[in-house]
Amino acid sequence: MAGEEIQLKAEKKGITAQTRLIIAGLIISTFFIVLAACFATYSIGQNMNDAYKNFAQVLSKTLAIEGVEVTKELPQLAKYDALRTNSISVLKSNDDIAFIIFKDASSKVIYSSKDDYPEQAERARITVSSPMVVKTLSETQNVGSVTVGLSGTIMDKVTTTSRMSLAIVFVLVWLVVIGIVFMNSSIITRELRKLHQGVKKISSGEFGYMLDSKDVDNEVKELYSAFNDMSEKLSKYNEQTIESLTFERNKLESVLMSIVNGVVVCDNHDKVIMVNNYAKRLLEVEEEDIINTQIQQFCDSSGEFCFSDKIAKFKDTPLEEDGSPISFNIEIDKKILKCLISPMFTRSGSYVGYIIILIDVTKEVEMDNLRANFISNVSHELRTPVTVLRSYIDTLYSFGNDFDFNTQREFIGVMNQEIIRLNTMVNDILDFSRYEAQNLHLEKTKQDIVEVVEDAVNQVQVLAKEHDLTISIMKEPDLPEVPMNVESISRAFMNILSNAIKYSPDGKRIKIRAERSRDGEYVEVSVEDQGPGIPEKDQKKVFDRFYRVENATHTVKGTGLGLHLVKVTIEKHHQGQVFVNSKEGEGSTFGFRLPIKPKEEEPEEYIPKNQLPAESEA
Repeated sequence: MAGEEIQLKAEKKGITAQTRLIIAGLIISTFFIVLAACFATYSIGQNMNDAYKNFAQVLSKTLAIEGVEVTKELPQLAKYDALRTNSISVLKSNDDIAFIIFKDASSKVIYSSKDDYPEQAERARITVSSPMVVKTLSETQNVGSVTVGLSGTIMDKVTTTSRMSLAIVFVLVWLVVIGIVFMNSSIITRELRKLHQGVKKISSGEFGYMLDSKDVDNEVKELYSAFNDMSEKLSKYNEQTIESLTFERNKLESVLMSIVNGVVVCDNHDKVIMVNNYAKRLLEVEEEDIINTQIQQFCDSSGEFCFSDKIAKFKDTPLEEDGSPISFNIEIDKKILKCLISPMFTRSGSYVGYIIILIDVTKEVEMDNLRANFISNVSHELRTPVTVLRSYIDTLYSFGNDFDFNTQREFIGVMNQEIIRLNTMVNDILDFSRYEAQNLHLEKTKQDIVEVVEDAVNQVQVLAKEHDLTISIMKEPDLPEVPMNVESISRAFMNILSNAIKYSPDGKRIKIRAERSRDGEYVEVSVEDQGPGIPEKDQKKVFDRFYRVENATHTVKGTGLGLHLVKVTIEKHHQGQVFVNSKEGEGSTFGFRLPIKPKEEEPEEYIPKNQLPAESEA
């Protein structure tokens, strides 16, 4: 009794946890209700403003049409009177219209209602204009324009009414929420008091005390049932040290829950008896859905049993108390998990189940596959020019005197092309590591992008003629100079242009454009070919490292680094943008945009010009 009196006094002195929770809930709900009200008011205001602007635009277009009809076939001197009469009629019909001004094709004012109603014109808040157009069978002629000013009185009235209505609605909602919170709190408090009474009975040693679960919520009923089960078990194990058992179990659960890898514990009947939080995230399952279920029945979202075969193999393996765990990988919803199964034994050596450790190795496997594919790809690509060079050099060395001058020249030409190809691949690999460096800063100066384009075109003319390709350059006059590192931009553009040549059928045309972007803040360079095109699903990935489009029409080999280096050069080192537009069977357009006035970069370690990667020959 003394303990209860002390507890009651403590509760009277301070705010209980339940009260704090209710207050916090009210504050949060009030915050979200106010936020929703503000958002709704703002949205209504925006919509009203947009609607009012549309109304103003429609009104100006209507007045433009009426103005054309009224002044049609009238002499110039009579137009003023006709427009004035029509405008005054419109102004008197609607108090929201502040002024109307008619101008001729040379922007000279024909009539302005500001002269007749100057005070009304001062109330204008929104002004819109529409052209006065006369359409004939052969042409459309602009004969002038109409400018209309609106005061916004109607919009203010509607907005004010809407805000008041919303305020009333949200206040009512807030009051309803408060009522529901207090009612729910009262019900929960009453049910918790019963539970509190039962707990006090147990703490006083009255094991086996049962709670009546009639007329209570389902959630609380489960809690009551769990309490009754606990009370019944405690009465059976009254002779055991409850505190010691609880402490040991809590300690074990805390250790398992804090492990950074997933842990699933199963008994000797394959039922899951414990699972930590990380395992639930890896398996994408809630605890109540997996506890007391057989692990073999677990399946991913596609319905595949993930552990069934592996558990069967584990059970077929002879149990050894000091044996090594069985390791295997499983795939669950595109995640690759490394699993380690180890048996569990008691101190007496009795088998009681097994534990499964789950390790997410998705990124490691992806990186291994990516690394293996890259090494395989690069090895294959390097082997081809080296093999060709070796065979041609060996042939020239052994039988060079038997060939005439033209044959020797042809051999040397092939060797030169393979050396260029080999040099390009090596440069791509070296540039990849250099351009990806975090502290790399390229020295930039203002240059004319057209000069870079023309130099690159001149370098590939011989290669273009071999494939009977025509390269045309369309450049916008007076393009501004942009800050750039000429060597890196030249190499990036050369990569794009070389790809266009590789994938263009013989006899086709390649179009190059150099122009300002639509917003005027960038200089844009694009290369359009008439090649096989790129599927839409691959267009978002063509600039990724090591990615290559492989299908029946894309058979040109490479390291898959060229376009990625273009992206890194333009976006990371020049604050620009890369883009691609393509349609299968109709060709592709690759390009980039360089800012005319880029943001100032923080000073970093930079590579001087004489240490930049050498530009590859096309």
